Amino acid sequence: MGFLDGLLGHGSDLKPGEVDEQISGILVEGEPVRVAFRVIRDLFVFTDRRLILVDRQGLTGRKVEYLTVPYRAITSFSVETAGSFDLDSELKIWVSGRPEPIQRTLRRGANVLGIQQAIAASLK
Repeated sequence: MGFLDGLLGHGSDLKPGEVDEQISGILVEGEPVRVAFRVIRDLFVFTDRRLILVDRQGLTGRKVEYLTVPYRAITSFSVETAGSFDLDSELKIWVSGRPEPIQRTLRRGANVLGIQQAIAASLK
């Protein structure tokens, strides 16, 4: 996880302390947040054990889906960057045991490369 530690302060949008209060109750004891990215209202949280995708839903954002993906379950991933006319980027993560990839749309300005680097560094 040395590379993930190196991303802190450079590629992350949030510091680990800021994320802790937003995902309190989700982390287990002794599970530190390494890198976290905010994409509009959603979060991509990389711990030393797993990727946690936090999807805030509805107008108020009170309804929240927490999707946990252990790094060992990630079989592949792709990132499609935004083009001249396409304003959104797209992230797809294939997980063993799921026929369809997990897909997230990333708005222009999201740290697509930082997210891609964090996933790549997590896969060993």
